[in-house]
Amino acid sequence: MAPAVATAAEQAENLRQLGKTFFAKSKFGAAIDAYTEAITLCPKVAVYWTNRALCFRKRDDWTKVEEDCRKALELDSSSVKAHYMLGLALLQRQEYSEGVKQLERALDLGRGANRKSYIVEEIWQELAKAKYLEWQDASGRRERKRRALREVCENAIIEKHLCKISQMGDGSDEAASPYMEELESLEEVFMKAAEADTPTEVPDYLCCKLTLDVFRDPVITPSGITYERAEIIHHLEKVGKFDPVTRDPLDQRQLMPNLAIKEAVQAYLDKHGWAYNMK
Repeated sequence: MAPAVATAAEQAENLRQLGKTFFAKSKFGAAIDAYTEAITLCPKVAVYWTNRALCFRKRDDWTKVEEDCRKALELDSSSVKAHYMLGLALLQRQEYSEGVKQLERALDLGRGANRKSYIVEEIWQELAKAKYLEWQDASGRRERKRRALREVCENAIIEKHLCKISQMGDGSDEAASPYMEELESLEEVFMKAAEADTPTEVPDYLCCKLTLDVFRDPVITPSGITYERAEIIHHLEKVGKFDPVTRDPLDQRQLMPNLAIKEAVQAYLDKHGWAYNMK
């Protein structure tokens, strides 16, 4: 009896496994060839495209990364890796706004039912870098505008004071008092205007008690304590099935997304972009 001939799907899957083996050995060219053959056999399997995109990423071939990720998203719009690597490729082309959108989409999907904590953290780090650079640019433009406006206001106050002295012929300390008060008030106004762009401390309630860092994917326990998902899961798997603060018994299935804290974190980061760079 003749041996059964492998179907195209089986051949493609064997090639994917071969590509993974080459990739693990950093043989990216051979891995690309294997994935290309798999794509030729089964062009509608999104993971073959994202796997090949990952190889191109290792080679810094961002044009091909973008091409493969866009094709993968045509086949599977919920592909975390496709959104993630497409975001990175767009950032390489300095398309910051669209790149950030893709990373944010990848982060939201990575927090879904089939989440991988490592990729959530990896996506967050790349998103944080992009958002911080975006904030730096916007903050610099705001600071330049504030300086120019402040100079105009100070000159107007000085001119007003000199005009008053000229009219009254009085250069006493008493005449200078309103002038100094106006300058002090102006200083307070511009300090207040710069508060959002001045790094301080992120409020404790927006930070995980285990990582001491701002939440990426907050979950709440039955006892009402919020943790970073990856950290509390690691604790439950490696240390024990109990709440690290209350010591109450705790199972991973009891963890629930804390949407209120997630929204609060995002609102804070939207207003204080410098916090993306906090450690």
